[in-house]
Amino acid sequence: METGFIDLIMSATLAAKLVMLLLLCMSLGSWTLIVGKWLSLGRARRKAEEGLARFTNARDLREAVQTLGSDSSSPLYHVAQQGVAEFNRLKEAGNSGDVVADNVRRALRQGVSESMSRLGSSVSFLATTANTAPFIGLFGTVSGIMYSFHQIGLQKSASLATVAPGISEALIATAVGLFVAIPATVGYNTFLGTMQVIESELVNFAGVFLNRVQRELNSRAAVGTTTTTAAVVR
Repeated sequence: METGFIDLIMSATLAAKLVMLLLLCMSLGSWTLIVGKWLSLGRARRKAEEGLARFTNARDLREAVQTLGSDSSSPLYHVAQQGVAEFNRLKEAGNSGDVVADNVRRALRQGVSESMSRLGSSVSFLATTANTAPFIGLFGTVSGIMYSFHQIGLQKSASLATVAPGISEALIATAVGLFVAIPATVGYNTFLGTMQVIESELVNFAGVFLNRVQRELNSRAAVGTTTTTAAVVR
């Protein structure tokens, strides 16, 4: 059966061979992307959950940031880096607590967006494959049917032996198109769900980070007020 299938592909028309070759390349690309994204998104989700738990349980902002370490592969790393950089820059400039909190919020939002863009890179290829592969297979189907009618016209016969090669090409092209599209569709929808979970973790992390920033600003303001009051009393 396998030899017959290969022989049928080898004896197909040029259009059918090109369609099969294109679908094969799309299948290899989508499966490579599926395996790679399954590993990377699973790892990112695990690190986001673990990092958020450590960050939440830390005593202060400094210790919380240190718990993230220097693991640039963690989706929390870039978000924290954006928030810390903005917080230090504004603190050194002597801005008010409201300005610091508002700017840090925007920096965290930008960090979440950039992290999600990085995680979602190339996933659109699966959507493109899922949407176009059936139509590419359909093109092969139409090509096979046109070849069958052409053979009928040349041989003046509508026997099964005349139309069978073209019909076989048409059916194979349709089947291969579906074979390429179905895994790409499943992978794309699965990764979208995983990315939504990771995005929720990043949003929660940004909220916890901002709360710690505000608490630190409030504690410093309270210390400053106490020092000023003591100086006035003296």
